[in-house]
Amino acid sequence: MNRMDFFTGKSFDAYEYFGAHICEGGVLFRVYAPNASWVSLAGSFNGWQEEPMQRNRYGTYEHVCSTAREGDRYCYVVHTSDGQTVYHCDPYGFQMELRPNHASVIADWSGFSFQDKEWMEHRECCFHKPMNIYEVHAGSWRKRPGNGWYHYEELAEEMIPYLKEMGYTHVEFLPLSEHPLDESWGYQNTGFFSPTSRYGTPKQLMAMVDRFHRAGIGVFLDFVPVHFAVDDYALKQFDGTCLYEYPDKEIGASEWGTCNFMHSRGEVCSFLQSAANYWLAVYHFDGIRMDAISRAIYWQGDQKRGVNGNAVAFLRNMNLGLKQRHPSAILMAEDSSAFPDVTRPADQGGLGFDYKWDLGFMNDTLSFMQSSPLERVEKYPVLLFSMHYFYNENYLLPFSHDEVVHGKASILQKMWGDQDMKFPQCRLLYLYFFTHPGKKLNFMGNEFGQFREWDEKREQDWGLLSYPMNAMFQKFFKKMGELYLAHPALYQEEYKRECFQWLLSDAPNEQVISYMRTGGKEKLVAVFNFSDQYFKEFDCCVPEPMHLLELVHTDDEIYGGALSGHEKMIQSIKKNDQQNHMVTFLLPPFSGALYQVIL
Repeated sequence: MNRMDFFTGKSFDAYEYFGAHICEGGVLFRVYAPNASWVSLAGSFNGWQEEPMQRNRYGTYEHVCSTAREGDRYCYVVHTSDGQTVYHCDPYGFQMELRPNHASVIADWSGFSFQDKEWMEHRECCFHKPMNIYEVHAGSWRKRPGNGWYHYEELAEEMIPYLKEMGYTHVEFLPLSEHPLDESWGYQNTGFFSPTSRYGTPKQLMAMVDRFHRAGIGVFLDFVPVHFAVDDYALKQFDGTCLYEYPDKEIGASEWGTCNFMHSRGEVCSFLQSAANYWLAVYHFDGIRMDAISRAIYWQGDQKRGVNGNAVAFLRNMNLGLKQRHPSAILMAEDSSAFPDVTRPADQGGLGFDYKWDLGFMNDTLSFMQSSPLERVEKYPVLLFSMHYFYNENYLLPFSHDEVVHGKASILQKMWGDQDMKFPQCRLLYLYFFTHPGKKLNFMGNEFGQFREWDEKREQDWGLLSYPMNAMFQKFFKKMGELYLAHPALYQEEYKRECFQWLLSDAPNEQVISYMRTGGKEKLVAVFNFSDQYFKEFDCCVPEPMHLLELVHTDDEIYGGALSGHEKMIQSIKKNDQQNHMVTFLLPPFSGALYQVIL
């Protein structure tokens, strides 16, 4: 690590200098605490008695302990200028104890041998490839008998066949960095370099990622660069002063009751971007999804308060440095703001993310589906709105964990009407989702029609698959995954305007829309009936003569619908001496279909 880079916010390798590193003669400990009166080291290797650390002129304390070994626990005893003594975990610690314990653990992450060379050499950012992401909370996807957690490697073993079967290309884990409160889901961190010990050791996490890669599945990690947990043993008031956070509570405290990082400090920027680089470089994660970016762009996430220039500069510089080091790694922003150029390259003045979550699509579409058919007549423009702004950024369409908690209901339960009406509408929703431009992300449980909201304490209700409607819904979801992967028109060049064309977008009373997707030499036509009306013959104008082969119909009986033996091939004809060609669709209530244009 270059010291000047560290202090000016340019370091991406601070973890190679700070933390606990096994060396000749024992373990070398280093911690940055410039405003402390002094710092000592205590651990299981010395009976938790304080061993003084030597301070250098840069505010760093270091000490080589000859009795410390890998697996030993330790902490830093920080004596503050106002006479307090606080036991802190290591900000750069590579492992921690399981909550409620919070000591750091000496870990050697250099000894693992990855076997994923071929994957890493051919990895891409997927701009012209399908990207179908399964968002997972590791502790509640499945549980061991007795409600225990699976270890990292076991998760891979259990999950890989399922992801393959369902057509997922990537898995994204909610934060796996150490956190004290299960209910925070990992978004309130105490160990930014420590894989949570809930699911095993650092090397077990490496083995998990390696195993996914060898199975052809990419792995993303949620990362939290905006705020951190308030536990007094972690970053808060680390050296007796606000070393990582703002001293002003007005901007220092977040809406979640956490501390906001002070991105104007070079040491803080180096800490965060070194953490992001650490997960990509050391663990071979294929990308990171950065949480709460709107709270970094604007002060407290409020546009009226203005842009936080220092935080914006931090994001731009971090993303630029990460892409220079990992060109094929994917950087995703969870950003609810309309701040421009989020996915424009950082060296061209943008923030430098590859993709931005389209939270507007998620909120608008789900709000529409919660409305009654009568209300949908007025809300019809909501279905068209996402394409008005789609080409401003590289958007990713999420139906994420945020939408299935805190009284919001599961995706299936959001659908309007009684239970018999919810399943056909949910199938219609996911036909729309998979055929709409943009990469895909779904939270676990969405794919088989989970009834209840997500609870991090319980595994998903896999028993629902013994019920016919849930099993058939999962079958439909699997079919959509297969079609998405098999048809280039659904992902190739999807960020080019000429590859999307509305065929019908002016039928609010009927609540029908239709569009055509183009990719390479392929054309697909999708049609949707969001109303409770039955259209045996619904005419739609197409730009040229065409034959259409049905690929899927949401009302097919094999998926729980009522259609059986209907015509799979239709063709356009001229009607009423008009020059335009028309196709006639069969559209039962709350149904839709996807067709391939036969050239």
